[in-house]
Parts: sequence; structure tokens; C-alpha cells
Amino acid sequence: MARTVRAVQGDTVDALCYRHYGGTKSLVERVYEHNPGLSELGPILPMGTAVTLPDINTPPSRARVQLWD
Repeated sequence: MARTVRAVQGDTVDALCYRHYGGTKSLVERVYEHNPGLSELGPILPMGTAVTLPDINTPPSRARVQLWD
């Protein structure tokens, strides 16, 4: 089920995607497709802008890599 969030001061669509999905790869474009007219607001969203985040199955994050044992 899609979720609607509101932008806070200085928010961008990629920041919203990162907070909600945990990444931005191919997600920002899908959010723009799901929200017609959102791109016309500019790169920094006005405070309080409602953005609908569609259900997207994101792959689980990979295991953490350590440089030293």
C-alpha cells in the first residue's frame, strides 16, 4: 500500500527515498512517475509537500564489509 509523507525543510525526493526505502537506485524515478507534477516544484520541495511513496520491493541490504579482521 502506498504511503504519503510530507516534506520537511530542505527535503528532496532522493532524501525522502533514502529515508523510506534505504536507497535511491531507480527509486527516485518511480516516485516521480507516481506523483505527476512533483518535478515542477524544483529540486528542493516546499515544506509540507505531500509525496506519495509507492510500494516498491527493495532488495535486502548486503552484508557489511570490513577492511580489517
